Amino acid sequence: MKYLAGMFLFLSLHALAGPKLYVFDCGRVSMDSMDMFNITESESTVRELFVPCYLIKHEKGLLLWDAGLPKTVADAHGPAPFEGGTMIYDRWIVDQLADMGITPAAITHTAFSHLHFDHAGAANALAANTVIMQRTEWDSAFEKGHEFVDTTLFDGLKQAKLNLIDGDYDVFGDGSVRLIYAPGHTPGHQVLLLQLGNFGPLLLSGDLYHTQANRKLRRAPRFNYNAEQTFASMGKVEQLLATTGATLWIEHDKELADTLRKAPDYYD
Repeated sequence: MKYLAGMFLFLSLHALAGPKLYVFDCGRVSMDSMDMFNITESESTVRELFVPCYLIKHEKGLLLWDAGLPKTVADAHGPAPFEGGTMIYDRWIVDQLADMGITPAAITHTAFSHLHFDHAGAANALAANTVIMQRTEWDSAFEKGHEFVDTTLFDGLKQAKLNLIDGDYDVFGDGSVRLIYAPGHTPGHQVLLLQLGNFGPLLLSGDLYHTQANRKLRRAPRFNYNAEQTFASMGKVEQLLATTGATLWIEHDKELADTLRKAPDYYD
């Protein structure tokens, strides 16, 4: 009995020793129409998108996943207009991290689902970190013609410790934090699969899906880099969800975001 009790305690402590996930509000985007996402007025009532940043605390380091809207939006101190809607950002992610005693230099790893402006807003502030990037994303990053890309937000990464990867990647080597290659939205788009001790497996979608309607209808936004790749990535990720039993968080889903605990609270 003592052996079984000890083993139970060991397994319980081992399960609790996994990474912690912190969720940050890094802005909201209000859309006049969802047409660019290939969703009609009658197919969804969603008009507001959440913009998250996530911090993963692992015993081997800190990973920031996605970096929110640009600081200029936060500095506007109110709705910032753009063609097709408005953006609002209450507090820049660097300031939110400072509230927790975390400086950009303390973040050991940074990874982006992709380099659109609403995911790379604080990229330059993280140039001292190891940046894990799909090679296909970086190779195309400074090409002309990509929509929703502002290279001034991430040109500082040229001086970062770039870890260019080709495909799926185990960040800390223990299977708890895995980048999954899912191109199509951009050339090197990726999603993040976490294994949390209490919550269980969790997949952060990047922009594979923007809304529940995009997933339900299997609908790719009109501005995606490659629709065929997008559908292949959808198939890959859906199979991964089925195999792992992971929960899917669609990052831009504001209805979901409103239910999530925000930092300094966390999921483990």
